[in-house]
Amino acid sequence: MTLTALLTLAGLQALIAISPGPAAVLTIKTAASEGVRAGLAISLGLAIAIVIWASAALAGLSLIFEVAPFLQTTLRFIGAAFLIWIAISMWRHAPDPMPEAKTGPETSLSRLVRLGIYTDLANPKALAYFTAVFTGLLPIDPTLRDAALILVTVFTVEFIWYATVSAVFSRDTPRRAYGAAKSWLDRVFGGILALLGIRIALP
Repeated sequence: MTLTALLTLAGLQALIAISPGPAAVLTIKTAASEGVRAGLAISLGLAIAIVIWASAALAGLSLIFEVAPFLQTTLRFIGAAFLIWIAISMWRHAPDPMPEAKTGPETSLSRLVRLGIYTDLANPKALAYFTAVFTGLLPIDPTLRDAALILVTVFTVEFIWYATVSAVFSRDTPRRAYGAAKSWLDRVFGGILALLGIRIALP
């Protein structure tokens, strides 16, 4: 894979990461309410999920969907249900007080990593991108070296972007602003995720 092709892939991956979606909503909400460590855990999970999507694309995911289109429909509904579940959870816990900025030992960072993974695996934007656009950027017959470079690239781009988002929104000023309006902001974030979930479920 040429350097130009790899840079093109990195640039497109950055644009996809930057565009608003469930991952951005979850990262902002987590970093602002629970601090930078929690936000970084979410960021790591999101990056791991992107590697899973990219690996599936390298393995021929789009061809599998062509042969068995019901699998894509099934994944779409599972993703919709997961986003709606997160939305309901946000609404239920909207009135809860905001935790301290520094997460204590009781906070399960591994749980947040898993939440990040599940969120990006359920992300319709990722499903569409990796089954259509991403596959068109791949070499016709990628070598193991090509595959490794591609996976490292998408992981790095995804993690750096959401780690940056976490660092910004975990600072004192954004946290205070979030804390002052947590109840309705969580409902807004939950509403956005619910609408995204409903939109995914619709044909």
